[in-house]
Amino acid sequence: MNKSLLNIVLADDDEDDRMLFSEAIEEIDIRTKLSLFSHGKELMDYLNLPNVVLPNLIFLDLNMPIKCGMQCLKEIRSNERLSHLCVAIYSTSSSDIDVEETFLNGANIYINKPPSYIKLKESIEKVLKLNWQYHTSNLNKETFLFRI
Repeated sequence: MNKSLLNIVLADDDEDDRMLFSEAIEEIDIRTKLSLFSHGKELMDYLNLPNVVLPNLIFLDLNMPIKCGMQCLKEIRSNERLSHLCVAIYSTSSSDIDVEETFLNGANIYINKPPSYIKLKESIEKVLKLNWQYHTSNLNKETFLFRI
């Protein structure tokens, strides 16, 4: 990932979660540009713009209206221009079925939304500092489910 500025995207329908995520990113000592989307269709419309600067990392909520996170993940992975993007599932769901399905559909990591702001900030910072080249080349179920 670009060391000078990380281009981060969050798609989440919960306004409070977007606000907390944005505040946590601002407090982390990593230069980022954050773009926020309230549902999957907004995200996909943005990613499909012809001259858009593609993000280094997408945080993707699963349960969103209009277009859910799983639909977005499948579209991203099936689109040659987007298929290389790193996708972090960011969800309140801890369902084994959701974890399995997102793993099989090509997500890079699965993060349960942390229960506190401090844990949220720690989680985001650890994910942003991951060596993504190493992480994605050695991806398995043990490294896929992110635990803090």
